[in-house]
Amino acid sequence: MLRYPSKTYLNVLAISAFLLIVLGAVYIYSGYDIPSIRVKYPQPSTQRGRTDVNSVTNWNVPLVWEGTFDPVVIDAIYKRMDPRIAVVVFAVGKYTRFLKGFLESGEKYFLVDFRVTYYIFTDNEQDVPKIALGKGRTISVITVPSAHRWQEVVLGRMKWATLTIDKQIRNEADYLFMMDIDSIFHNRFGAESLSRMSAVLHRGYYKSTRDSFPYERRSQSQAYIPAGEGDYYYTAAVWGGYLEDMYTLVRYCYEQSEVDAKNNIEAVWQEESHLNKYLLYNKPTKVLSPEYLWSDYDKKPADIKVIRISQLIKNYAEVRPNGGH
Repeated sequence: MLRYPSKTYLNVLAISAFLLIVLGAVYIYSGYDIPSIRVKYPQPSTQRGRTDVNSVTNWNVPLVWEGTFDPVVIDAIYKRMDPRIAVVVFAVGKYTRFLKGFLESGEKYFLVDFRVTYYIFTDNEQDVPKIALGKGRTISVITVPSAHRWQEVVLGRMKWATLTIDKQIRNEADYLFMMDIDSIFHNRFGAESLSRMSAVLHRGYYKSTRDSFPYERRSQSQAYIPAGEGDYYYTAAVWGGYLEDMYTLVRYCYEQSEVDAKNNIEAVWQEESHLNKYLLYNKPTKVLSPEYLWSDYDKKPADIKVIRISQLIKNYAEVRPNGGH
C-alpha cells in the first residue's frame, strides 16, 4: 500500500526549500560589492514637516515641496544608479537668445554632478553658445525647420522629439526632461525631481478648483476632458520621467495633435492640453510643486519657499514668429 507524505511534512519541505533559495541568494550576492548609502544627515521625523501644503496626492505619490525631502539623501540614492539624463529644449527663431542663460544656470543648479546631455533643437545652429560644461555633461544640437507660427513650434516639438528619441536619445539616456528654453534656474533642481513620470503643477492653477482649469472642453478634440473631472493642471514647460515612459507620452501628444489637425481643430493649449488629458488617466508617479516652474511675472507667495526655475519676462510680440498671436 502506497503511503503519501503528510501535509506537515510537505510544509516543512517547502519551507526548507525556500530557506535554501534565500541562503543561496545571500551566498551569491555576498561576493559582490553592493553600494550602500553612507552619508551623514539629520534623522527623519514622523512628527515634523510642512503643514501649510499637501505633500502627497490622493493616489499616494509624493507632491514635492521644499522641506519635504533631504537633498543629501535623495542625491546619494540616485548617484548610486549613475543615471544619464536628457534635457530636450527648442530654440527656434529668436528664442536662441535664451540659450546662454538657460545653459549657464542649468550647469549651476540642474542635477549637478549627474550625467546630463542638453539636446538643443534649433534652426540657427550658429547661435548656440559655447558654454563651459561640468564633467559628464554635453550638448547635442539637432537641426529643425523654422516656423511661421509659435503654435507650430509648440506642436512641432512633439514631432521632432518623438523622432529623435526613437532614433538617437533612447540609446543615450535613462531619464528625459522636456523644458522651455525661455527659463532660468535659480536654485537646486535635483534628484528629488526624478521618477517614472514627474509632472509639475502649473503656478496659475495650483490653488484652483478643477472646473476652472483651462482643459480642452470641446468634445471634438482628442484632448477633451469633461466638466467635473480632473486632478491638477500641469504645465507643459517642464515635465520628465523614464525615457521610455516619456517617449510614450511625447508620441501620444504628437499623434493626438495629428488626429486633431485632420479634424481641423487645435487643442486650446496645444500639447499641454494633450499632456493633461494623458496624465489625468495615467497618473504621474511624482508631482512637483510650482517651485519647479515659476514665472518672473508673478510674485512669490508664502507657500513657495524657493523658486528653482522661472520663466523670463519677455515681449511675446517681438520674439514669437507671428507676433504672439
